Order: sequence, then structure tokens, then C-alpha cells
Amino acid sequence: MEIRYQRKFSGRSRPRRKGLARPVPHTAARSARDRLNRHEPEILIFDVDGVLVDVRDTYWRSALETMLYLTGKRVTHEELHHWKSLPGNNDDWQMVANWATALGRPTTFAQAREAFQQFYWGANGRPGNVAQEKILVTPAQIARWAERFELNLFTGRNRREYSYTFEKWPGAKHFRTVVTVDDVKRMKPHPEGLYKILGKRDPASALYLGDNIDDALAAREAGVPFAAIIAVGEHNYRKRAVKFRELGAVALLPRATAVNGLLKNSSKSKDKS
Repeated sequence: MEIRYQRKFSGRSRPRRKGLARPVPHTAARSARDRLNRHEPEILIFDVDGVLVDVRDTYWRSALETMLYLTGKRVTHEELHHWKSLPGNNDDWQMVANWATALGRPTTFAQAREAFQQFYWGANGRPGNVAQEKILVTPAQIARWAERFELNLFTGRNRREYSYTFEKWPGAKHFRTVVTVDDVKRMKPHPEGLYKILGKRDPASALYLGDNIDDALAAREAGVPFAAIIAVGEHNYRKRAVKFRELGAVALLPRATAVNGLLKNSSKSKDKS
């Protein structure tokens, strides 16, 4: 497994550049789906949070607790999902900074990071929420995918957060390249991480699985087919599902392992052609 740690930062990268979210024609979305139907991907690229790891009791809880700490206001999960679905808020520290500022408590990226970490990692003898983290996919499933595809990760986590969860996990050895936020100059929705993984290879040979609008924007910008991980019943499901489709998602999947059905169908289409 090659883990690309190309830049050394004390924390996450600086906030994203603006101007990436230009409208996509419906024909582009159809074209991406057609490509997947004609050709099974050779490369699978996974986001981590909400795709391979359940973060409801870790990142989400930490975000809610940080907002209470910064603003004195108890915010809801519904509000959390609203802010998380806005472009540029894939990074939880940036989301908290934007959210707290909107609630009347001007907060910088650095201030949000410092406050968030005491809840995520723990402080003053208090255990952090990170201890509640749960991986959603078995090492055996990762191994089965690795027999058919090249596997990679493009995550908004930093190096420390990635290593805590995956360093000793048996499935991690199957990922060829891992790109964390410490390895790029520009955070999602910029597609720099996808470019690092693909190099000069055809973007259409890959499939990126993510659960956030910024994941979809990065995939669209790079020309990589994208499958959204979003289960019926999640907060703002209809609105998010429509947005994912507008951004060209080839499928809406309730969980990462549901990609097996999608890939099976694409393989059948290829056999018929």
C-alpha cells in the first residue's frame, strides 16, 4: 500500500478556493451513467467518512458539541445536515467555522479546529468521541474488491485521523494510494486528490464513492463517474438526492457495499455489448 504524504502540515489544509461549482448539463450526467454501463471501472476510489466509517457518534457528535461550546446554542442534527450539504463544508472544521459565524459568533478555521479537537480527541482526561468510531465494511469485502479492482482512498481526514482508524485495520493493506487532506494544497471540492490517484489515466476508468456534495463536485470536475452513498430516510434525503443527480451521480446507494449490485449490472451490460 502506498500512502502519499507529500506535504507536512500541523493540521488540515487551508479552505477551498471558490468558483468550482458551475452547473452541469443533464447530458453530462447521462454520459457518465452510459460510460459506467458500457465499461466496468478498473479503479475504485472511496471517501472515508459516511462511506467506510460510521461517523455519527464521532465527527457529527463532535460538531454538535463544538457548536454548543462556541455559540452556547444547542443545534440539531437536521441543522447539521443542512450545513454539511453546502459546498465547501466537507471539512468539519471549516463547516463549524462557517456555521458558528452565521450564528453570530465569528469563528476562524483555526479556532474551530482547536475547539473541535477537544471533543473529537478528548481533553483533560475526558475520552474523545473518536473512540466510538465504527468501520462499516469488513476486511473480507475489501479483499474481494481488491481481487477485481485497484482500490484507493481520497479523504478529507488528516494523516493523524486516518492512521488512528486504519493503521492496524487488515483491510487497509489493499489500498494502493491514500490521499489525505495533508497531501493536497486544496481541499475538496477541488479534485487535486483524484488527480494524484489517477495520474495520466483515463478518469472514466474509475468510480468514486462519496457521501457529500463536495465529493460529487470533485468527481465532476475531474471527469470521474461518481456514486453517492445516501440512504432513504436520511435528513434532507430528497433534496440531497436531487442535487447528487444534478451533479451527475451514476447511482444513489444506501451503503458502500451496495456498489456490488451496480458493478454487477455494469459487468452484464459489458458482456452484452
